[in-house]
Amino acid sequence: MNTRPWKREWPMRLVIGGAVAALAPMQLAAQTASAPLQQDGDAVPSDADLANTSCTSGEERFLPGDFYYCLGTQSYGAHHYQDAQKFFTTAAAWASKPAQYVLGIMALDGDQQPVNRPLALAWLALAAERSNADLKRAYDSAYKSATTQERQAADALLASMRPVYADSTAAVRAEKRYVQGMAELTRLSNSGASYCMQDDKAITRQAPPPTGCPTAKAVMQAVDSAAVKVFDGWVGHVQVGPLEQAGGPSGKGS
Repeated sequence: MNTRPWKREWPMRLVIGGAVAALAPMQLAAQTASAPLQQDGDAVPSDADLANTSCTSGEERFLPGDFYYCLGTQSYGAHHYQDAQKFFTTAAAWASKPAQYVLGIMALDGDQQPVNRPLALAWLALAAERSNADLKRAYDSAYKSATTQERQAADALLASMRPVYADSTAAVRAEKRYVQGMAELTRLSNSGASYCMQDDKAITRQAPPPTGCPTAKAVMQAVDSAAVKVFDGWVGHVQVGPLEQAGGPSGKGS
């Protein structure tokens, strides 16, 4: 199989930054997980580009798969490869298909580890669970080049990995975290609060928010938009959508 570096295939697949950037305050956008890098053709981001990725702890409350993938990307760029492996694996347990893909390609290429084609095939099979043509092609190519013994070993690995990393469990787990976080944002929005994602901190009406902290409603809409990409292709995801404020004269969120 003629593989290319995973950095070329999935450069900076971080979605929350692009959604939050739409809120306008530049201070907040600069401190959230960065939006995808602008690439020219087949340009590959440098390790410095990856190391300079900005991850925000507040995202873990809503979209942990994207958050830990961000940390994995950052750690890889900084040459902290054991940390990168740990963060990518944690992201994979939160149903991050980019993380599962990266783990597969790294095992296939022997990137900072021994080549392990059965493990690569198992990760790529998990990454290709959803209807994503690029991920399916990567899995199909790896499967085609694998030996019968490697395929059998991959099947055995998958049997032990699916209870943790397959969408039937991992995506359900991630969706539950997302729903819980959005419920808290709904409560904050209904009270008129603002929310600083970079600090994972709610700001009430009694305490004016510092520059760059949008309303909880705006943050909720941004996270909801990002979640569409995080859960893309998984039929179990339900988008929260526009808020309806509980009580109040107009019945609408402020």
